[in-house]
Amino acid sequence: MTGRTQRFRLTGRLQFADRLRRWYGEGPLQLLVLLDSFALAGYAGVRLLDGDWLLIAVWFVGAALVHDLLFVPAYALADRALRAAAGRGERGEWVNFVRVPAFLSGLLLLVWFPLITGQVERYESSTGLPAGVYPVRWLIVTAVLFAGAALCRVLQVRRTRRSARKARPEVVH
Repeated sequence: MTGRTQRFRLTGRLQFADRLRRWYGEGPLQLLVLLDSFALAGYAGVRLLDGDWLLIAVWFVGAALVHDLLFVPAYALADRALRAAAGRGERGEWVNFVRVPAFLSGLLLLVWFPLITGQVERYESSTGLPAGVYPVRWLIVTAVLFAGAALCRVLQVRRTRRSARKARPEVVH
């Protein structure tokens, strides 16, 4: 293969990638991963709907409606209140250090709601744990999440102040 043929093939591949990026907005690898995720979700859906598909479909539509009509406005109000409390400027940098642990704690509450609220009669034989341990463990995990976020914020502030100190010129008297 001559150098000219090699350059033409390489140029052709680059042109295809550029055309794909202009048309799709991302590179070919991202498109491949997206298509794979759709295939996996389709497979899971077919396997899931193999049983009582009507009940699953009703549950899915109900969950989407409850999320969109109740939870999204609640998220938006909570976030707006958090941003209003933070104000503008440097004070607002801590908002994400509250959002992330609150989101993760809420997600854990949502997933483990029956166990945390004490509705574990049918789960006690499977887990071997009494009902009282779940709320305490959820609160401990929530406290650890917020403590970890606070530690990350302290480290970020310290790093920012240290770099600001290094950037200032020394005053010579």
